Amino acid sequence: MRLVLVGPPGAGKGTQAQFIASNLSIPKISTGDIFRANVSGGTELGKLAKEYMDRGDLVPDEVTIAMVRDRLSEDDARDGFLLDGFPRNVPQAEILKKMLAEFGVALDVVLELVVDEDEVVRRLAGRRTCGRCGRIWHVDFDDKKDDICDACGGSLYQRDDDKEETVRRRLEVYQEQTAPLVSFYAEEKILVGVDAAGPVEEVTRRAMEALAPHVG
Repeated sequence: MRLVLVGPPGAGKGTQAQFIASNLSIPKISTGDIFRANVSGGTELGKLAKEYMDRGDLVPDEVTIAMVRDRLSEDDARDGFLLDGFPRNVPQAEILKKMLAEFGVALDVVLELVVDEDEVVRRLAGRRTCGRCGRIWHVDFDDKKDDICDACGGSLYQRDDDKEETVRRRLEVYQEQTAPLVSFYAEEKILVGVDAAGPVEEVTRRAMEALAPHVG
């Protein structure tokens, strides 16, 4: 199966990508993993990307796309893959479609993790990070009523990225830039939506059920 996973920040994409890819016996390919592999491996693309990152600039689309092309041409992705974090917008989706056509294949399905905005805010804004060991706790899910890490006794704090106003801004950016992908893939008739609320195992079960008709 050739699959793309989409959804807003806080939808649980990273976690679900791992479980779904494992269940389908296909590699999980995330742009973060690709970047790290190229940079740590000292590839030409990695060196180029590092120049941009060291300056604090966004890595241009053409560099990201070249890395994705290289990764998708590897042997383990020949019979299927799960893409997480690419494409991020409609132009990238169109490039991916052409790229796969050159390989003689096409996407089977795009799985959208659907979650209410207020639920995303609750998930992300409720996180507290330990300043000593780095462990993350949640005010609701872990019933944390104090600001002390139960693992090491360190003090907990709320990262700037997890503050409500920042989370809502990230959701706005998602709606502006990435949500049009949903319409694009709906028109391609390969979009499947899954309710991403509830326990991780339950969301994975729903996802696998939704994907079952598309498994070759």
